Amino acid sequence: MPIKGQKLENPATGDVYEFLETAADTNGKQVKVRITLKSKGALVPNHIHTFQDEKFEVLSGHLTVFSEGRKHILISGEAIDLPKGKAHNHYNEHDEPTVYIQTVSSALDFEHLLETIIGLSRDGKMPNGKAGLVQELVLLRYIDSKSVLADIPLGIQKILLNTVAPIGRFLGYRAVYKKYSGIEK
Repeated sequence: MPIKGQKLENPATGDVYEFLETAADTNGKQVKVRITLKSKGALVPNHIHTFQDEKFEVLSGHLTVFSEGRKHILISGEAIDLPKGKAHNHYNEHDEPTVYIQTVSSALDFEHLLETIIGLSRDGKMPNGKAGLVQELVLLRYIDSKSVLADIPLGIQKILLNTVAPIGRFLGYRAVYKKYSGIEK
């Protein structure tokens, strides 16, 4: 479990995540992370959070945010709120690093999601910072901070989540790994 001030670095991308507030600090209300995004392009597919709101505050560089079918480029001093239930994505598409603060409310297991991504990257299981399909499906099915993919019909996702994800779990894939977070899901 992360602590305030702890930094995680993704060796595949060079991205750095520093915990400014953890779930423990806020009694689960939120997680606040300062992110230095060196990677370029979207690392995760467009998605919809079922239970969490997000806020992005840009400190330096440019943050590209896809929301409500439009692409927004945020610069230093700008912020955007992304409410749960809305399709979105965020990434850096510029040559210089982007530094921003991401606040996720409520916290749920967002910290464990970050630990999983970094741990899998360290272990060479996320080439170019991207998870494979089976890992993504297991994560989507078994993590508490539920999300769905925005660009795949929900019916198809449910079929995949109820067939492929349990097979992935049987094969050893996890949404949260004890090795990285001290707990397993």
